[in-house]
Amino acid sequence: MKAIQIEATGGPEVLHLADLPIPEPGPGQVLIRVEAVGVNYIEIYFRKGVYKATMPLIPGSEASGTVEKLGHGVTGFDEGDLVASVSVLGSYAEYALVPAAQLIKVPSRLTPEQAAAAMLQGMTAHYLAYSTYPLKAGETALVHAAAGGVGLLLTQMASRLGARVIATVSTKEKAELAQEAGAKDVILYTEQDFEVEVKRLTGGKGVDVVYDSVGKTTFDKSLNCLRPRGLLALFGASSGPVPPLDLIQLSSKGSLYITRPTLWHYVATRTELEWRAGKVLDWAATGELKLRTEHMYPLAEAAQAQTDMEGRKTTGKILLEP
Repeated sequence: MKAIQIEATGGPEVLHLADLPIPEPGPGQVLIRVEAVGVNYIEIYFRKGVYKATMPLIPGSEASGTVEKLGHGVTGFDEGDLVASVSVLGSYAEYALVPAAQLIKVPSRLTPEQAAAAMLQGMTAHYLAYSTYPLKAGETALVHAAAGGVGLLLTQMASRLGARVIATVSTKEKAELAQEAGAKDVILYTEQDFEVEVKRLTGGKGVDVVYDSVGKTTFDKSLNCLRPRGLLALFGASSGPVPPLDLIQLSSKGSLYITRPTLWHYVATRTELEWRAGKVLDWAATGELKLRTEHMYPLAEAAQAQTDMEGRKTTGKILLEP
């Protein structure tokens, strides 16, 4: 099978297309023929060595595909089922293994591309809006990178809950996308100081919650945008890790809360995984959740896909097609 392999950490050039054996499913595993791969920032962290992994490595974890073979003891799935998961073991490949406990059947109305686009970023948006800070009607949320994969989905969910979304984006084109997703106010951070604008838009009160996937370049001002006892959910660091924080600042800025959530702790049980994935996939199937999947690359162009993601040249979801 064809697969992208990394033998040493580094830039996009370390992503090589290799010929490897098709893996055999072990007990509790399912072999899928991969049809669409979700590209996520975490793979860039592994490629650079920010997150440690044993080499050689086939990157990736999010994919949809067709069940090819069942390992011993697997029930509830049949060969030919269309499935998706955020726990695909090395998804940058034509075939990959998935723990059956982490596998979800895809509604018939969805394509493999839609399923791959919805899973990781959709469930991330879901846990942020429904669990990390359960938004209520009338509350105000600041969403950074609102035209990105999570940002567009989070903006839609927050708006559906009746919250006011203030979005930050880098271009006028991305501002239009954020508005289409339901953002009430959009700030071009390349032209405006988002802290100043947020305070103006909220009459100096600040927002109830900041959803921040950017990190280093937004962190300090994100704290300053919060109302007293507001919460900063830092769920990514696309601009780099945040600087050390003296916790006394949380007191002086209004008894603030900070959390650094990750999806894996919000799908830790089969029940919670089925709930989140079920909601996201059902909304996508009915059109209640709009997916953007126009950025699709052949598997061999994985390096270009990651380069474009890092360069913020894309909106919505980036996919690889084996």
